[in-house]
Amino acid sequence: MPEWLLFFLRSVGVFFLILLLLRIVGKKMTAQMTFFDFVVAIAIGVIAASIVLNIGQNITGAIIALLVWTGLPLAIYFLSIKYKAVHDIVYGKETVLINHGKVLEDKLMEARMTPEDLLRQLRRKNIYNLADVEFAVLEPTGDVNAFLTKAQRPLTPKAMGMIVGQESVPQTVILDGIIMDEPLTAMGLNRHWLHEELEKIGVAPENVFIAQVDSLGQVYIDLFDDVVQVPKPKTKELLHAILRKCQADCELYALSTNNQEAKKMYTRSAAIMDTVVSELEPLLKR
Repeated sequence: MPEWLLFFLRSVGVFFLILLLLRIVGKKMTAQMTFFDFVVAIAIGVIAASIVLNIGQNITGAIIALLVWTGLPLAIYFLSIKYKAVHDIVYGKETVLINHGKVLEDKLMEARMTPEDLLRQLRRKNIYNLADVEFAVLEPTGDVNAFLTKAQRPLTPKAMGMIVGQESVPQTVILDGIIMDEPLTAMGLNRHWLHEELEKIGVAPENVFIAQVDSLGQVYIDLFDDVVQVPKPKTKELLHAILRKCQADCELYALSTNNQEAKKMYTRSAAIMDTVVSELEPLLKR
């Protein structure tokens, strides 16, 4: 067998073997890597390269080493889930660098970090003022996570006492001009509804690059031709306007009628509509 063909077949075999082993290991090693994960990944890469190039002249031994370097980290991972002591030994523990706005110099020295390193990590989180940080911790992956002071935290609806409704994840219903039936069915919709929505804005499905439908039934469209401007969804704004018009109509009828019973009915209806709109406004104005 020619040597180039042997290299080719060996490379293909190692490629699929590594792919299988990575699927067994799972997403842990391929996500945020700790120093331990980094060393294991390098070792697996070196062993895989030695198998492909036949450096050690012992492919069986190299494959066994590859299986060991994959199986042991996997076993340690499961042990670290069950026992925190194993996790702390292998992956390390979190280190508090800032507590109540005070930089802990001894912890900074323990983590082998300089003040410039700390400030650089904070800038990656868009934090440029050390006084804005209430609490900061160094993760085993090397990332610094910071918790801002109350005065610097982003304003949320909960902080303002507002009640907002839940939204589901938008579903992609058209991709590269092809209608996706499964996402439509998951939202209780069908192709007929989608065609009607596209006809409202004068767009054919084959001209749509990506189309998504949110939990309120609004369709967001991106066309192949970016020069063409697609109108933005107005479902929520239109519903809000209709409800306000209904309220205004009830108030107008109450003022224009001389029938006292009818006046009371329209006034009561206007008050009900006002309550309904006030409750729905957090949803319709977002």
